[in-house]
Amino acid sequence: MGSAMNPKDIQIGNAGNLHWMWIVLVILALAVFSMAWQRRAALRFATTDMLARIFPPQNIYRIAASVFLVLAAMSLLVLCIVDVRWGKVQREVPQNGIEVMFVLDVSRSMLAEDVTPNRLERAKQMIKDTVDEMAGDRVGLTIFAGETRQQIPLTNHYDDFKQSLDEVSPSSLNRGGSRLGDAITVASKGFLEITNDHKAMVLLTDGEDQESKPLEAARLAKEDNGVRIFTIGLGDLETGARVPVESVRGGDYLSHSGKPVWSKLDGETLEKIATESGGAYIPAGTKQVNMADVYHGYIARVEQTEFETAKVDSYEARFQWFLAPALILLLLEVLISGSQRKAAAVANGEVAAG
Repeated sequence: MGSAMNPKDIQIGNAGNLHWMWIVLVILALAVFSMAWQRRAALRFATTDMLARIFPPQNIYRIAASVFLVLAAMSLLVLCIVDVRWGKVQREVPQNGIEVMFVLDVSRSMLAEDVTPNRLERAKQMIKDTVDEMAGDRVGLTIFAGETRQQIPLTNHYDDFKQSLDEVSPSSLNRGGSRLGDAITVASKGFLEITNDHKAMVLLTDGEDQESKPLEAARLAKEDNGVRIFTIGLGDLETGARVPVESVRGGDYLSHSGKPVWSKLDGETLEKIATESGGAYIPAGTKQVNMADVYHGYIARVEQTEFETAKVDSYEARFQWFLAPALILLLLEVLISGSQRKAAAVANGEVAAG
C-alpha cells in the first residue's frame, strides 16, 4: 500500500463538532454508576450465593460488551460529523468573476485617529471584509503615498493576500506624500486581462492629493483599460484629525512651521474620480461600513468573465469509513442485548423456582 500516511495529509472539516464527544463520556459514567448501584442495591436483599445467581459473570460480560459497542459506535458517529478527510486529489474548477485591484493609501495622514484605531487599519479591515465576500474573483493590491507600488499581483489565494496586506504600513514606501493620479495609473496597468470590461479598482484613501491629476488618470483608466473605480473615503469631513509621527497611539504629531498638521477627508475629489470612471463613491467617513453591502451592491455588479480553469487541491471525504463500522457495532449490540434478555428471563425463572 506504499508509505504510511502523513498526519499533514489529514484535514478536519468541522473540528468544532468534536465537543459532542462529551456525550460519550457522560454515557460511560452513567453506565458504570448504574451497574455499581444495581449491585449495591442487590446486596441489601440477597446473600452472596444468591448474588452470583442474580448477576452471573457471563451477564456482566454481556453488559460490558454492550456498553462498549454503544460507546464505540457513538465515537465513530462523532468522527463522521467532524468530517475527517484524507487523500489529496486535484480537480479542475472553472473560474468566473472579476478582477479587483485594491488601491490603498499608506501615507502618514492615514495614521490619523479620527477613525478607530486609525484610517489605515480601518481600510485594511474593510479590504478583508470585502475579500471575505468573494468567490472566484481575482484580487490584487497597489499601495501609494508619494510613490506607488504594486504590492500584490492579482491572485485568487485570499488567505495569502490577507496575510500580505497585514504587513503593509507607511514604511513600505520610501517617499511620503499622496499622489492619487499616479496610483490610479499604475494600478490600472496591473490587471491581467487587457480587453475585457470586467475590471474594478477599489481606492481607499482620505482623498488628499498633491496635484497628480487624479481625474485625468481615472478617465484614461476607464477609456484605455475599461476600469471602473469605486472610491471609499476615510476620515472626518469637517474637523479632521492630527497626523501622528508614528503609528503609536498617544505619540507625537506632525507639525509644519511650528503649527500642527491636520488632515481631513476630501470627499469631493473622490466623488469626481468615481463619476469619471463610471464607479461609485462610498463616503465612509468615521463610520463603520458594511462591506458586504458595498461588494454586492456595487463591485460585484461589474460584468464577470470566465478565467482559465484553475486546478484546486481538495481532500476526499471519508465519513463512510466511520459510518459503516458504527452501524455494524450497533447491530452487534442489538444481538447481544437480545441474548442478554433471554438469559435474564431464564435466570429469573430459576430464581423463582428456587
